[in-house]
Amino acid sequence: MKLQKPKFWDLKKPNLISYILLPFTIPITINNLLLNLRTPKRNNKIKSICVGNIYVGGTGKTPATIKLYNICKDIFENVCTGKKYYSSQNDEQILLKKKTDLICEENREKIIEKAIYLKNKIIIFDDGLQDKKIHFDTRIVCFDIQNWIGNGYLLPSGPLREKLNSLKKYDIVFLKGNSENSDINEIIKSIQNQNSKIEIFQTYYQPMNLEKFDKKSNYLIFSGIGNPNSFKETLSLNKINIVKEMIFPDHNIYTDDDINIIKSKAKNLNAKIITTEKDYLKLSEKNRDGIDFLEIDLIIKNEKKLIDLIKLVVNEKF
Repeated sequence: MKLQKPKFWDLKKPNLISYILLPFTIPITINNLLLNLRTPKRNNKIKSICVGNIYVGGTGKTPATIKLYNICKDIFENVCTGKKYYSSQNDEQILLKKKTDLICEENREKIIEKAIYLKNKIIIFDDGLQDKKIHFDTRIVCFDIQNWIGNGYLLPSGPLREKLNSLKKYDIVFLKGNSENSDINEIIKSIQNQNSKIEIFQTYYQPMNLEKFDKKSNYLIFSGIGNPNSFKETLSLNKINIVKEMIFPDHNIYTDDDINIIKSKAKNLNAKIITTEKDYLKLSEKNRDGIDFLEIDLIIKNEKKLIDLIKLVVNEKF
C-alpha cells in the first residue's frame, strides 16, 4: 500500500514531528554536498533541458515537459523527451509517451545515447535535476504556489530534496498556480534573494475539453497525483460543481475494487465522474466506462521571452 504525503510537510512552519525527524535529514544534506562537487562532462552532440523540482511531487513538471516539447517542436527539428524508468511512475511515462516522442531507459546516460543515435538535437528531461552525472544546458525548477516549499525542511522532516539556496545553480523557475494568490510576491522575492539572475515564469493550467462537462450536473472527482488541490481548483475555477472528492496516493495503481467504490459513490450522489488524464490512462478499458478526464494545457505567461531564452541555449555553439 502506498503512503500519502504527510500533512505536516506543508505546514508553513515546522512542527514537533519535523524537529524529531531532523537528524534523519543529515544523510541527504551530506549527499547533496558531495553531489555538488561533481562537474558533469558536457555532451557536444545534443542540447539538454531538464524540468525538475526541489519539492517532492505535485509541482507540474510533467505538464511543463510536454509544453516545452511542443514549443521546441514548433521551432526546431529532432526533439524528444527523456524519462528515467521507475516502475512506480508508470503513469507519467504513459502520459509522456502519448503526448511526446519519449525515450525511457533505466539511466539518463543511456537515454542521451539513444537520443543521439536517433539523431535528436534537443532532449527535454522530465525530472533529473539532482542527477549530477548529466550536464544540462538549461535547468528549470517547478514550484506550485499553493504548497511552495512547505515547511522548508529537507526529507523526511519536510518535502524538499534540496534546500532553497540550491536555486543559485539553476536557470529558470516555473511558478504554477493562481497569480492572485496573496503569497506570490513574497515567493518571488524569496527566489530572487537566492538567485537574482534566475528567470521566473508564472504558469497555470487551462482546461482543453470543458465542453464535455455539463455545468448543471454534480461531479465526483478522484485523483492519485502529487497535488490533488491543483486539480480540484482548476475544476472549481471553471464552475464545475464538485460534490465529492476522493484522493489516492501519488502514482496510485487503481484496482477493480477502487473503481467499483468510486462508481458506487457517484451513483449514490447522482454524480458524474471526472479524473485527471494521467489517472485515466492508467485505468483498464472496462474501468474507463462512465469516467471522463480533464485535459489540460500549461499556459506560460510571457511565453515569447521563454522561447527567446530557449533559442539562445539551443543555438549556442558547443
